Amino acid sequence: MTIFQAVLIALFVYLASIGSVVGNTIGWYDLGRPLVAAFIVGLIMGNVPLAITLGLLLQLANLGSVTPGGALSWDLSYATYIGVAGALAFDNGDVTASIALMWVFSTIGGAIGVAMWNLTYGFDLICNRFATKGAENANPKLIAFANAGLGNIIGFICRFIPALIILITTAVAGSRSGVNVAELIPAWLITVLGTFGGMMAALGMGILLSFLMKKAWHFCLFLLGFILVVYFSLNTMAVAVLATIAAVIYYTAITGKDGKRTGREA
Repeated sequence: MTIFQAVLIALFVYLASIGSVVGNTIGWYDLGRPLVAAFIVGLIMGNVPLAITLGLLLQLANLGSVTPGGALSWDLSYATYIGVAGALAFDNGDVTASIALMWVFSTIGGAIGVAMWNLTYGFDLICNRFATKGAENANPKLIAFANAGLGNIIGFICRFIPALIILITTAVAGSRSGVNVAELIPAWLITVLGTFGGMMAALGMGILLSFLMKKAWHFCLFLLGFILVVYFSLNTMAVAVLATIAAVIYYTAITGKDGKRTGREA
């Protein structure tokens, strides 16, 4: 990894945060999602296929994650950008080792991200003081400065700089010194991290299914899709088409030609 690549990735760590200059919709809810973040890192580092593979694991692990009341147990965007970048920087062709490294860097990045998140909240109190003063004095420029100006400066400092320090002291330094972190990790630790990562992905899928499956027979549909992919070797596009056909037939059967329900239970 080069310094320029580290700067670009650290910049996206900031842009993918809540309240960044590009806003929540483009930032936190788009650039901050694991698959999108992994794709961006893959473009920057020239290894999109492996980046998407790593991002998919992080996406699965966090399918059911929420931030109630602003509480954050793991900074997802921080974890993804740092995790995928660190794994790609030390990639030696062994996917299992890359996945293990991704979990190591993601854990570090996610934990530091939470600390920076809370630190940002603390510094944002300064913004509130400026905004309150602007409202009391009917000064829209001061209010705009508190939100668009000072708020983004605080966010940039708390996210860009720590992310850049992590990447330079690990990925960049390791790449330039020729020290491959993957080769320093014991085989047993790689196995443990790989197993842990698989459990996290299964947990994320389980949380998502608990939201979607409201009736017992819904689980049968999930198992049917699983069987079509695993045992009949159908790709996800074919299964999606079959699911669409089944949904249309089911909807037509219970609504009738006039679009009204026939009274039968769904």
